[in-house]
Amino acid sequence: MPHSIAIKDQNREVRIYGARTVLAILIVLGCLGIVLMRYFSLQITDYEVYKVQSERNRVQLQSLPPKRGLIFDRNGVLLADNRPSYVLSIVSERVEDLEATLTEIQTLLPISQSDLDNFRKKRKWSRAYEAVPLRFRLTEEERARLAVNRYRMPGVVVDARLLRHYPHGELFSHALGYVGRINERESYDLDEEDYRGTFHVGKVGVEKYYEDILHGDAGFQNVEADAHGRVLRVLERHNPTPGTDLTLHLDIAVQQAAFDALGDRRGAVVAIDPLTGGVLALVSTPGFDTNLFVNGISSVDYSALRDSPDVPLFNRAVQGQYPPGSTIKPMMSMAGLQSGLVTPETTVPDPGWYRLPGDSHRYRDWILRIRGTGHAPEVDMHMAIRESCDTYFYDLARKLTIDRMYDYLHPFGFGERTGLDTTSERRGVLPSTRWKREARAQPWYPGETISAGIGQGYMLSTPIQLAMATSVIATRGVRHPPRFVRSINDELIVIPPLEPIVTEDAYWDAIYGGMRAVVHENKGTAKALAKGIQYEMGGKTGTAQVIGIAQGEIYKEDEVDERHRHHGLFIAIAPLEAPTIAVAIIVENGGGSSAASPIARKVIDTWLLGDAG
Repeated sequence: MPHSIAIKDQNREVRIYGARTVLAILIVLGCLGIVLMRYFSLQITDYEVYKVQSERNRVQLQSLPPKRGLIFDRNGVLLADNRPSYVLSIVSERVEDLEATLTEIQTLLPISQSDLDNFRKKRKWSRAYEAVPLRFRLTEEERARLAVNRYRMPGVVVDARLLRHYPHGELFSHALGYVGRINERESYDLDEEDYRGTFHVGKVGVEKYYEDILHGDAGFQNVEADAHGRVLRVLERHNPTPGTDLTLHLDIAVQQAAFDALGDRRGAVVAIDPLTGGVLALVSTPGFDTNLFVNGISSVDYSALRDSPDVPLFNRAVQGQYPPGSTIKPMMSMAGLQSGLVTPETTVPDPGWYRLPGDSHRYRDWILRIRGTGHAPEVDMHMAIRESCDTYFYDLARKLTIDRMYDYLHPFGFGERTGLDTTSERRGVLPSTRWKREARAQPWYPGETISAGIGQGYMLSTPIQLAMATSVIATRGVRHPPRFVRSINDELIVIPPLEPIVTEDAYWDAIYGGMRAVVHENKGTAKALAKGIQYEMGGKTGTAQVIGIAQGEIYKEDEVDERHRHHGLFIAIAPLEAPTIAVAIIVENGGGSSAASPIARKVIDTWLLGDAG
């Protein structure tokens, strides 16, 4: 049977071809329309948007952090400066795979876990396109290693920065304070424009108190960069305004003498120029190397400082609150004179103890355990200061009452912050009946007045308060608030004195005479200081109990744990005819004033004679 032959339908093929042609034309026209619409969008409707994006890829706005102000001592010795250092940072938005980039960097140079942790914390709250620091203080070898491999790591930036440096480390740790990396909370509090591009801020001490003027004002520049972020040229630049330089009253020689004299003991020394209130030395030991905090202290180093039983981070000079002990007795004497309750010639019987009327409890004088009796059958003010007679001041305290003691001691600066230009100063405790009701919800008892009369019980003072009170004695009532800063950009800063203590010169003469006798008379409690001395000094020894001693028991230092031993205190002014220095010292658990008084001699020798002895 023959095969059938298919006949072409030319009309159908023509129709199919025509339809395909029309479809192809429509597709081409559609694509062309899309291109035209996109072109119209790029060049007309959204031109400005894409122009800005293009400029951002080519032109970058870079912040220029200001140079932090320098800090000098009174003689021009540099205490805080800025040293150039290379910093490795990452702009996360320019990195395709951040973790891979971090791994790559770690193959080139050491990156600690602390560095990584700080980087990730900072990155969480940093601004877009902000370079986040990863490593500070790169060596030349590390810079070279990064430069060779940088083409493989877009977004990685190495630039030169000025970083804070403290040439004397621990010596001024508590006086100056330190700067540290800006944390998340601080980033919200600080001015965004002024701190753009800045990694550090003052954390404590003078560095924090004067942050506003030390920091300066940030600048900026527009730069043209290539696809890898390398700067090709600077298009526009507005220079930053550097921070203000500070000159302090601190004297490095006096500071060093106080630091060396304290040695490895826990304690504090504050020396003040009574004529101005300028702080010549402020030492708290142990201290710490402030440079550890600048770029983020390691967890190991911080734990060692935080967990040390000697609490080196604690500024004993302004935060330590101690019973002032017998160092309060010159001020108590002035309270007695001003109130009219005693004269310099008034005497008190001293059997070695004191008893309130109608009370069988005996308040012992310290001399009782040594002599078995008092200082003398009758004790006047001169002897009471010279030999630190407790019985005399027990009787004076009872006559004054606690509220009048408050009224007379408060002008010396006890019970309130001195206003020193630093951070974290505490106010101490100057007790009164009102204070006890508000603080303890309890009434005041007469026996508590007796303890307060010799600087014990509830009474607490900081070393800076004790130094200010001593300087008030040195000026015969003129009250200068203590200050660190002497001049700002070479402009001398003068702080007006507070309302003075106005009283008779004869009263000041009596206080001076008693304090002179402490050092220069045979029965003075600090007579050992007079050996070889080239000037006259007025002083007062003090001992503050750390643990209570029961009635009838005897304190035996050798049998007491070292941290339960008495604190040793000493205050001094010199030269006595016209004092230019007032010193307050505490040696924690030193056993008594003999641990503190030699330190005063070394500090004052350095100030007056230029010799630490």
